Amino acid sequence: MKKLIILFVGFILITGVSKAQDDADTAWKIKSDVSLMFSQTAFSNWAAGGENNITLNGFFNFYAGYIKGKSKWENILVLAYGQSKTGKDDFRKNEDKIDFMSTYGYKAAEKWYYSANFNFKSQFAPGYNYHDDDPNLGKEKISNFLAPAYTSLGLGMEYRPFDFLSFYLSPATARWIIVNDQELADKGAYGVDPAEYEYSEYDSVGVPIPESKYKVKDGATSRFEFGAYFRMLFVKDIMKNVSLSTKLELFSNYFENPQNIDVNWDTMINMKINEWLSASFGLQMLYDNNTVSETQIKEYLSVGLMYKFTN
Repeated sequence: MKKLIILFVGFILITGVSKAQDDADTAWKIKSDVSLMFSQTAFSNWAAGGENNITLNGFFNFYAGYIKGKSKWENILVLAYGQSKTGKDDFRKNEDKIDFMSTYGYKAAEKWYYSANFNFKSQFAPGYNYHDDDPNLGKEKISNFLAPAYTSLGLGMEYRPFDFLSFYLSPATARWIIVNDQELADKGAYGVDPAEYEYSEYDSVGVPIPESKYKVKDGATSRFEFGAYFRMLFVKDIMKNVSLSTKLELFSNYFENPQNIDVNWDTMINMKINEWLSASFGLQMLYDNNTVSETQIKEYLSVGLMYKFTN
């Protein structure tokens, strides 16, 4: 719940700043929306069976763009957090996202810009693998705030054929993967170098005794990569009261397995029912060989309250 409160407090603060902006400065364009999605299913003496469940998700999207002369500066912030509870289980996280992008461009030709791009991605709270198939194992922490966090900075070119569509390509992008949780860093999570261990005791045939293992060097809490980055961004009202936003990001590390391209494709469809009610569908696909060697997929469909602000 604390994370949901943060979303709404952030919305109020940014909206207040936006409204205080001088109306004469027409070079700035600001948009924001906040939504709270809720779903519940309850059973009582239901012959067909089923488990009670409740889901609560909060989303906050903010856009600030400055276009004047040949200069263009765009900033996009996406925050999301949600939890769900099924049956007698405790609440578990089902959504957690901090995604900030800032791009500065200087016009090179019609629809082309020299561009500098900054990205930051992380999450608010710890994530766990609950081992439901073997409760004796308990829950295992697999992520945390700033663990991981992805920060990148690059130079390249942006092609913008329409206001709602852009393509950005950088042949020179530096990326830092941060694992600011020593427990996860020691395991070598998200591609960082793991901790180093030695043993103080061995058995009669020279096999190390597991209980005597001790750490001689902490795992690295960051990893540096340098490579090529591509981004496609589409944001548009595709029909009345229906908006589509999709972002495809690709990254190839020049120095290690450049053929293993990291993929992040994030899509959201918002459908406005009336002034306050809306429905949302989201789909995210990830591939990062340093994390999991298979494609990760997350999707949701929810109905709830939404408020939009546009200057």
